[in-house]
Amino acid sequence: MEYRLVGTAVPRKEAGRKVSGTAEYVDDVRLPEMLHGVTVRSTIPRGHIRKISFDGAIPWHEFVIVDARDIPGKNVVSLIYDDQPYLAAERVNHPQEPILLLAHADKHLLERARQNVHIEYEPLPAVFHLEEALAAETVIWGEDNVFKRYTIEKGEVDAMWSEAAFIVEGEYSTGAQEQLYIEPNGMIATFGAEGVTIRGSMQCPFYVQKALMALFGLPAEKVRVIQQETGGAFGGKEEYPSMLAGHAALLALKSGKPVKMVYDREEDMAATTKRHPSKTRHRTAVTSDGRLLAMEVEFSIDGGAYATLSGVVLSRGTIHSCGPYRCDNVRVRSVAVATNAPPHGAFRGFGAPQSLFALERHMDKIARTVGLEPDEFRARNLLRTGDSTATGQVIKDPIDLVRLQSRALDSIGYHEKRRRFPVENARSRRKKGIGFATFFHGAGFTGSGERFLQSVVTLEARAANRVRVLTSMTEMGQGTNTVLAQIAGEALGLCYEQVEVTNPDTAEVPNSGPTVASRTAMVVGKLVENAAREMKAKLPSHDFAALGPLRVTVQYKEPPGIFWDDALYRGEAYGAFSYATYAAEVTVDTLTGEVEVNDFVALQEVGRVLHPVLATGQIEGGVAQGIGMALYEKVVWRDGVMVNNQMTNYVMPTSADIPNIRVYFEEIPYEHGAMGAKGIGELPMDGPVPAVLNAIENAIGIDFDHAPVLPEDVLAKLAKRRVA
Repeated sequence: MEYRLVGTAVPRKEAGRKVSGTAEYVDDVRLPEMLHGVTVRSTIPRGHIRKISFDGAIPWHEFVIVDARDIPGKNVVSLIYDDQPYLAAERVNHPQEPILLLAHADKHLLERARQNVHIEYEPLPAVFHLEEALAAETVIWGEDNVFKRYTIEKGEVDAMWSEAAFIVEGEYSTGAQEQLYIEPNGMIATFGAEGVTIRGSMQCPFYVQKALMALFGLPAEKVRVIQQETGGAFGGKEEYPSMLAGHAALLALKSGKPVKMVYDREEDMAATTKRHPSKTRHRTAVTSDGRLLAMEVEFSIDGGAYATLSGVVLSRGTIHSCGPYRCDNVRVRSVAVATNAPPHGAFRGFGAPQSLFALERHMDKIARTVGLEPDEFRARNLLRTGDSTATGQVIKDPIDLVRLQSRALDSIGYHEKRRRFPVENARSRRKKGIGFATFFHGAGFTGSGERFLQSVVTLEARAANRVRVLTSMTEMGQGTNTVLAQIAGEALGLCYEQVEVTNPDTAEVPNSGPTVASRTAMVVGKLVENAAREMKAKLPSHDFAALGPLRVTVQYKEPPGIFWDDALYRGEAYGAFSYATYAAEVTVDTLTGEVEVNDFVALQEVGRVLHPVLATGQIEGGVAQGIGMALYEKVVWRDGVMVNNQMTNYVMPTSADIPNIRVYFEEIPYEHGAMGAKGIGELPMDGPVPAVLNAIENAIGIDFDHAPVLPEDVLAKLAKRRVA
């Protein structure tokens, strides 16, 4: 089908404002009589609060001071489980737990004041590691430290071990990862007769609204949430903004003045959410000709001190843990546990990068054990149309993963380099290697999630042949406003410039659900398309002015043939999967332990590509973050505290560390996605880590089972091999 707008690189809607510097971020906003706010936090991982004193030569009478007693509604950040307080009242459960809020017009005096609040504690035993939490010798949450458990059962796993020619086991782990968005978290709150108004950097305005309704005991019409220009998020501004918005609003309520709270980088890194650390154990039964008989997986994640989104992160990691492979006998057991670190939360990929890392490292291990090349082993087991996933979801797409994998490997010269590199490596301390990963990512909310959300979109026809798109989808750099305008313009037959996408404001836009889970283009974009087609059918011409304002509202309806059993965790987990093979070429310096990624190929099938430049940028950005997770980004913990919470010592890849990333697409339009689109934003986070580590193993013959792999890790294993 021929399109005018879809598939073309139209200019970004917000590009002019950003390039000219007129885009207003939270810290650009100044309101009359505005105060600045800060948080006083716990300095211990767990304990009782015994005494708070205000010391030093500080004019405390000038300050607005808020504690838990000032909360008019529920002292809980309303999300999934009501377990996390806005302000600790009697006990703290992690080293960054908010206890007090301070506000003053002078930011410098405010910081001095924060340093002169002293809190005395009675410490309690704390838990810092997954294994400690699972052992439950010290219980810090519930009865056993467990936030959530899942089990997937398919076929007869136990009967397969005796039939296997090979049984391959492995254990793999990943650490926390900081989102490191360009703009730190920030909020501005005002409070008046009309209620509370929040302006802020966020992904999910209606999450914030729901949380503040509970905090203040207010109805929805009394809580207005407006997204400011947002400088990146990657999941880090999904649930945490509800906490910061509540703090700013509490100070605004008590002071009667607007209050701005913007974290500096150190506080943002130390106190906000990160990717969940994980541990995965695999036990796999394989036939003599390299076919999967049974897969048994134990997948665990560290949720930190409170549940936040750990249950749903665990869900996606669980479902993705067996990957795009055909296996009739599967058992997956997973668990999310509590530790005394700040809560972990959403980060691009949302649990799938952790479990897919383990799987794709394990696939290389099985291939080596069986005596097959990694690509041949995968080719014998990749899903084909008509096969079913671990949850029993039948693949209906006309996908050819073997061909997709072959095309990616041919693009990087995989087979030639597998032959050539060992010869060259014998003569050099700098060893070359090549590796890859083949994987998938489900788009949209898991299982019954989209049906539960019942997302709504409105289109409004205005004078001068213009249309407004009203959704709660947020633009945070990924191109939401651009692709939604493309979709609406295409369906209506309008020029791109005639379509305006309204800034998310809960007083004006309907609840289209959160901007997460690779759902914006596929799910909400489809609603925009449907609304546009309905509007076009109601208009005899494009003369909107002659007809007056026209509004069309549509609500999500689940596609036919979708069934999900929440109790058994079986059925259609996602409306559609996107598929990919990523291949990496690396050089490992055996003297310094440094690893360089020299070349990278990213080939994916994502349905219709709506905007080729934005889509390519999404892939490149995800690959860069994945390389960071693989080789650079290690959160260093000390008793629940992130101690390298500065950009000088939390090492992320720069442009000098990122290779030429060659991005390729295959397009198989998905009938229930906007103009055939599927999800794209999270997919590129899933493949780089195992691809890079598989390449390292190919280069030096050492099997790494954790990420990140730092130079000291390489040197330690090389030294151990020399001694052995």
